Amino acid sequence: MAFELTPGTWNLDTSHTEIGFVVRHAGISKVRGQFTEADATLVVGESLATSSVEATVKTASFDSNDDNRDGHVKSADFFDVEQFPHMTFKANQVQGSPEEFKLGGELTIKDTTKPVTFDVESGGMAVDPFGSTRAGFSATTQISRKEFGITWNAALEAGGVLVGDKVTITVDAAFVLPAN
Repeated sequence: MAFELTPGTWNLDTSHTEIGFVVRHAGISKVRGQFTEADATLVVGESLATSSVEATVKTASFDSNDDNRDGHVKSADFFDVEQFPHMTFKANQVQGSPEEFKLGGELTIKDTTKPVTFDVESGGMAVDPFGSTRAGFSATTQISRKEFGITWNAALEAGGVLVGDKVTITVDAAFVLPAN
């Protein structure tokens, strides 16, 4: 049986959502973290092709569990959160089945907008004990941070650089359909 979402405008449930990232550090390990403040709207149309998503992430909510690193990444060397307080994603293409699909759109970081495609898997839909209709999704994509103007780096004595270029973005999101 195919998974079908109820048409309408769904709102992000921030308390059940995580927007994470992974980037290689010093060529030998990976740093993980998340953005803790975001807002998104999912508009479900009569078909997958007529559905859309718009999301805004507060760049100052960057958290890698290291205060020194977080401060540096929020600075002008990376996100420049004072000048660019948000990054956004606007979907403009959905292809696949309701259970697994590609979500293409425009990602804007700082003052650069580039097309990206998320691989999305549906977690299903359920009515919670309080009568709210919820839907969950897991999505992943990989970007080049340099393509978004985030170029700071430091050379390593043994060769290579401190911060990798490829950043994997993972989103585990829950949406709620407001009651009529």
